[in-house]
Amino acid sequence: MKSPTIAVVGSINVDLVARVPRIPAPGETLLGSDLVTTFGGKGANQAVMAARLGAHVHMVGRIGADSFGADVLANFAREGVDTTYAGKADRPTGVALISVAEDTGQNTIVVTPGANAAVTPEVVRAAHAAIEASGAVMCQLEIPTAATLEAFRMARAKGSPAVTIFNPAPAVAFPPELLPLCDVILPNEHEAAQIAGMPPIHSIEEAAVVGKTLQARGVKQVVITLGSRGALLIDESGAASHLPAEPVEAVDTVGAGDAFAGSLAFFMAAGLPLSDSVRRAVAIATLSVLKPGAMASFPFAHEIQHLLANG
Repeated sequence: MKSPTIAVVGSINVDLVARVPRIPAPGETLLGSDLVTTFGGKGANQAVMAARLGAHVHMVGRIGADSFGADVLANFAREGVDTTYAGKADRPTGVALISVAEDTGQNTIVVTPGANAAVTPEVVRAAHAAIEASGAVMCQLEIPTAATLEAFRMARAKGSPAVTIFNPAPAVAFPPELLPLCDVILPNEHEAAQIAGMPPIHSIEEAAVVGKTLQARGVKQVVITLGSRGALLIDESGAASHLPAEPVEAVDTVGAGDAFAGSLAFFMAAGLPLSDSVRRAVAIATLSVLKPGAMASFPFAHEIQHLLANG
């Protein structure tokens, strides 16, 4: 399979994860048993997943001129992600503060966007060479929506339009003109229902109704991820297809959605049909839940040659 070029316009964070006996009450101080520093942000996660499969990935975003920013750049270099357009802002690198209860696995998360809030349309326009060279452009909602709009407009305007993939996470409000610029919208079942303004999804049939509601708003194709149930695809004709996941005993589901998104972008940029891309992305996301962590759980190309073969 050819190595595609992908532009990810999105968030870059450092995650500080503390294990605690329980979630603290307001005003309570607890002693944690461990502190782990990892790399995250949905944009960064998806970029690393695509790079591990063999894509040339341009990360378009912003970090701070601080030690966390230096650590992020070093990690991207190890992963083979191009950071030409991941410049420094006059704000600190985005940070997520995460407390995880040792007994229940419950967590609390506080995210300070920091430099991610400095990803403006001007930043995106400065990365025009990356978008021009890419077969797919992927965005999320952890940066200002104006930047996402600009990225998709540029992807559509170039001579050979790139596939535009929109992962609307977190499910915050965004302008309606964004959806007609999307070739694929990629929410999970909770985000899909929230964006559509519909009740929670409990079945494949309900997911199809929600997906078609989103499609009616202008997006070409809809892929709703369903956790352990795989994914639902609604193609341009409005036909719905369920692609199930292989049953496994999950160790850690953190990052599975980003594994799916980065994989989908890789396969679509490589020229595979959406249904084939979704099937392979489901398999890769399933493999990711067998290991702890987000980026740490993403497979490398040499581990999944059967999924990278043509046919």
